[in-house]
Amino acid sequence: SRTDAMNDVQPINATEDQLVTLQDLLSRSVETHAWFEEMTEKAEPEFRHIALKFRGLHLEQCDRISATITALGGEPDRSGGLRAAVNRTSVSLRSMFEDIDGDMMTAIEDAEAQVLADFDAALSILGPSRYRDELEQMKGELVKLLSEEPEAP
Repeated sequence: SRTDAMNDVQPINATEDQLVTLQDLLSRSVETHAWFEEMTEKAEPEFRHIALKFRGLHLEQCDRISATITALGGEPDRSGGLRAAVNRTSVSLRSMFEDIDGDMMTAIEDAEAQVLADFDAALSILGPSRYRDELEQMKGELVKLLSEEPEAP
């Protein structure tokens, strides 16, 4: 019957290296989301909408990356770690001394370049699968969002 065929799908288990690479991507995404979370609270009104867009994308992608890790037999850790705390602190310190506005685009581009590098690492270690396709799609969403924002001066 049809349900037997549907239930007959072989689970895909990732290797330890693949799971570690995916966890690195998740940790980086969690940290970057935390940074934008802090930024949206401190940003100037004309810049806040940009921070909100990135925050929303990273939140959604954290959920999707976590689901991928779970589907591949891993246990996602969304604690974010030390870098998340450091990132939040750096935004807080920066907002005390200057406005968080368009000149933050340089910092955003730098942070997102690290996320994109982690996407590339995950894409290079995963074989063809719907999970790899989804990571490819997520990377594309981030590239598209970056291309829509003003260039750093």
